[in-house]
Amino acid sequence: MLFPTLTPNAPDLPDAISVGDDHLSREDLVGAATAVAERIAGARTVAVLARPTTDTVLAIVGCLIAGVAAVPVPPDSGSRELDHILTDSGAQAWLGAAPDDATLPVIPVRRYARSWHRHPEPPESSIALILYTSGTTGLPKGVPITRRSIAAGLDALADAWQWSSDDVLTHGLPLFHVHGLILGMLGPLRRGGRLIHTITPKAENYAAAMQRGATMFFGVPTVWHRVAADPTAAQALSSARLLVSGSAPLPVPVFESIRDLTGHEIVERYGMTETMITVSTRSDGERRPGWVGLPLAGVQTRLREGDADLPHDGESVGDLHVRGPMMAAGYLNQPDKTAESWLDDGFFATGDVAVIDPDGMHRIVGRRATDLIKSGGFRIGAGEIETVLLGHPSVDEVAVIGIPDDDLGQRIVAYVVGERIPDSELIDHVTAELSHHKRPREIRFVNALPRNAMGKVQKKLLE
Repeated sequence: MLFPTLTPNAPDLPDAISVGDDHLSREDLVGAATAVAERIAGARTVAVLARPTTDTVLAIVGCLIAGVAAVPVPPDSGSRELDHILTDSGAQAWLGAAPDDATLPVIPVRRYARSWHRHPEPPESSIALILYTSGTTGLPKGVPITRRSIAAGLDALADAWQWSSDDVLTHGLPLFHVHGLILGMLGPLRRGGRLIHTITPKAENYAAAMQRGATMFFGVPTVWHRVAADPTAAQALSSARLLVSGSAPLPVPVFESIRDLTGHEIVERYGMTETMITVSTRSDGERRPGWVGLPLAGVQTRLREGDADLPHDGESVGDLHVRGPMMAAGYLNQPDKTAESWLDDGFFATGDVAVIDPDGMHRIVGRRATDLIKSGGFRIGAGEIETVLLGHPSVDEVAVIGIPDDDLGQRIVAYVVGERIPDSELIDHVTAELSHHKRPREIRFVNALPRNAMGKVQKKLLE
């Protein structure tokens, strides 16, 4: 059973889920979501405008009870992206809120309706969610995720993080991605614990959650940067059990600032929409800044250069492949792209390049297309240079890319947000800590870096 605690005879839990000032007890959640399930019985796929509300929670849980595939739609989707998601997914209706110009039927979510009808548990192989990738290389790709994959992924994280029903998770992440939705909402439901969703991921909101018993906190690096910049809020998190960062690399200076302010070393993890989380730091293991940890239970990883395996020596940079029970089986309606990434031996080619040390610790260098720089015959990871630049007091944010160069193949260029100091000072700072060939050849100061909704830097927009 995917959610053994969401049955009519389960013990009630006051404030099982809170979204802002709106609260659902476990009884409220089961009764209202079951009423939603009855209204969508017989449907195949419905779209959910995934705003941070209790209606979104009830819509998603109602779909899971009914065995209807839910398509969480980002509320800020443009018209082209929205049309693509609805058409590609085959959504038959909107469940709950809908855009003003909705062309599909709208099925309301009635917050105070109740039903105690027992629905049979859908098959483990049935599609629970269709999530869409961020679309950085074209229109978003649909990823059907089964109930079996969700259960396997959450149980592997429970093992790594010692996540139990006693935990109270707090975050303010979007409810249309793996991080905020599957880990952040379905995780507490599977574990039987509580969720406090702060709507916006503000440092002061996270600190206030400590007064309501919060034990675990999720955030993207931008969130942890904000927490680090607010020492009072950061120190309020000192008594939490676990702080977790994901969706983008956590800068080492932020890791160190949070450690100094709270006594916590942030747990990092690595995953994708297509694979969910496959690698993570363990709550009872080493937490090495700049590294994302070990493969989760049931997961295998490897480094490749072409068809050759690379050694796990902590130095060799190669294409990261993963294999595990939480992975999706392919893209929706895209057999050619599925064949490119899902390999014949069951591994998934992530498109990321990484380093693995002899103990199995993983460091993600970045995306092969934007973060692996080939300059002067050397293979260089942009993340290593970014980490060093972030250690300079004048640098607030940075993105390093390689641009075409007739002599070097690619020239290292750093886009910097911060105090505009002489380029040579930053270049010399990198040269003092890294090999000479890893120094930026050019510094470009900008007011901000382009980011998507999850805080990931969109390096394609810098070229």
